[in-house]
Amino acid sequence: MTATMGEAVGIDVGGTKIAGLRVSREGRVLARRTVPTPASDPEATVAEMVRVASELRTPPVVAVGVGAAGMVDVGTGVLRYAPNLAWRELPIAERLREALGLPCQVDNDANAAAWGEYRFGAGRGYRHMLLVTVGTGIGGGIVAGRRLFRGAHGFAAEIGHIVVDPGGPLCGCGNRGCWEQVASGHAIGRLGREAVASGDSSLIAELAGGDSAAVTGQTVTEAALRGDRTAVSILAEVGRRLGVGIAGLVNVLDPQVVVVGGGAIAAGELLLEPARAAYGVAVEAPDHRPPVPIVAAQLGNDAGAVGAAALALEELGARRG
Repeated sequence: MTATMGEAVGIDVGGTKIAGLRVSREGRVLARRTVPTPASDPEATVAEMVRVASELRTPPVVAVGVGAAGMVDVGTGVLRYAPNLAWRELPIAERLREALGLPCQVDNDANAAAWGEYRFGAGRGYRHMLLVTVGTGIGGGIVAGRRLFRGAHGFAAEIGHIVVDPGGPLCGCGNRGCWEQVASGHAIGRLGREAVASGDSSLIAELAGGDSAAVTGQTVTEAALRGDRTAVSILAEVGRRLGVGIAGLVNVLDPQVVVVGGGAIAAGELLLEPARAAYGVAVEAPDHRPPVPIVAAQLGNDAGAVGAAALALEELGARRG
């Protein structure tokens, strides 16, 4: 049996959780497991990934795909560097192959999510797609000419670490003012904490139990969805920053569609509408180019694991063929 004929286990491993799915070749989720990530211990993380894959494995499973938060050498399956985690030169593919006896494909988590959305979600029907994942940070994935674009070393689409404000907040990558520091869930939370500290929003403070340090991006989003004007203005500001960054990427990549995913998409149009407006002003020659829709992702938190499974089935199968 070749890898294109069976099922695969897709694993999305991040700083807080390891999400595993058993996925059919058509992108259907057949089973799932989720466990916490022992983020400070890379070896324990690999052991948990093996456990999740083992629990999901059934006879039709012919491959394992992993989406990992960081810079991945796709050719070797080594996670070279994770900017927000203590993971360096971690040979994920080798460890999983040895433990499970199955071929394993490892990619960046946003690349995997991009492939999931392209194959089975909001990117279906397009040849050229940009995915922007907005969570604690910002990640990206590029599909160009129906192929996942990884660059020369597999490190392409680290869009969250484009420096937009050299004097801005310190980023986990070591630079200051990266795009993800001003236009992500982290930025939403930081602006919310500042608002509570200055007394600007009673609802954000109420939801955080009166503790400004407890305010997160989710706190601000919940307050905004309940009509809090300060929270709405925070999402609008972050949305504008997001839209300006997307405009720059559209100038470079010329996609047909921009799909926005990640946890911050829970804010919906409160984030996306300001992003679209700012994009329309900032993109080059908006009156002389086809419109580029900025749309919400469709697969939610499953995108990374579904995409990782699909890549394992399709690319490992192609190599065998």
